Amino acid sequence: MSDSAFDAPVWHNGKALRKGYTTGSCATAAAKVAALMVLRQHLIHQVSIVTPSGVTLCLNVESPHIEGQQAIAAIRKDGGDDVDATHGMLIFARVTLTDSPEIVLRGGEGVGTVTRKGIGLPIGSAAINRTPRQTIEAAVREAIGPARGADVEIFAPEGEARAQKTYNGRLGIVGGISIIGTTGIVTPMSEESWKRSLALELEIKYAAGLRRVILVPGNHGERFVREQLGVATDAVVTMSNFVGYMIEEAVRLGFTQIVLVGHPGKLVKVAAGIFHTHSHIADARMEILVAHLALLGAPHDLLLAVSECDTTEAALEPVQAAGFSHLFDHLARRICERVGQTLRFSQNPPQCDAILFSFDNQVLGVNRPLTAIAEDLQC
Repeated sequence: MSDSAFDAPVWHNGKALRKGYTTGSCATAAAKVAALMVLRQHLIHQVSIVTPSGVTLCLNVESPHIEGQQAIAAIRKDGGDDVDATHGMLIFARVTLTDSPEIVLRGGEGVGTVTRKGIGLPIGSAAINRTPRQTIEAAVREAIGPARGADVEIFAPEGEARAQKTYNGRLGIVGGISIIGTTGIVTPMSEESWKRSLALELEIKYAAGLRRVILVPGNHGERFVREQLGVATDAVVTMSNFVGYMIEEAVRLGFTQIVLVGHPGKLVKVAAGIFHTHSHIADARMEILVAHLALLGAPHDLLLAVSECDTTEAALEPVQAAGFSHLFDHLARRICERVGQTLRFSQNPPQCDAILFSFDNQVLGVNRPLTAIAEDLQC
């Protein structure tokens, strides 16, 4: 049960999407009910909290247990229709009453540890963000009153395994999940939350002192950088399909060089000014190849052959066989021109480079000599 603000669905593209609640709300509710149980010395099976956004949640309690001055309780994470790696897992709290007036919060099994600057938490601390820390401590204080203290441990037995499916490793959070949530409620805007998590990695890199960044669509690009460029992958950030958004974020932060590295199946769209590369937004790969081949004077037979290909990888063979491999250098330059056009009003636009490669990790095209790009990246 919950209040009407939570129960009201979010409508997106004509579909009603169900809201959920964050790991921070789960940890807060678990800590509150564990504190109440240890005080009252009886099991409680439902608990209510008010989230930072003012929404009241009434949540079912799982695995309640009392042993003397200690109690344990768990809340099951529900991401609504914005399902992520933590959806369905149990978030536990262990509360032990103490003689000290202080409430001491720590992370236990399955809660990650911060190992890098840039996410607003001290290195070595548990990955429990600021707002959940405040709500957990406030909920426990409300339960135990002003005179007592408590040790509060948040833990998640599945956390380390679940964290493998998140970006925590890239953010320097090791050993488990993060306890997060500024509002306490998960609003199903999965694309927006995904974009924000990618941009956060850029912020981490910048905070670590990096000023040159390599943006890749996914794992293929990162592997290419590692195996073919000889450049440390510390500079690599995944942009997924959000090319324009990630470029804007890199410019906002002040990066001085942006290198787009990827297969032409994704990046060729940027040559036509398409900065969101998911096929549901635009899929004009063959048309772009044909148009630029025509600009380079390719014969009609080649244009026809490429237009009938299903993928850009399949188009490589006729393009190379006809002696038009320089198409990809041309496209790399055009990609950089398009990026430059979008940044023409920026005060200090970064150097933009583009590297196109095939699925067998061979360089197809660059906007300028590869050695020059790699040298700049190592500065």
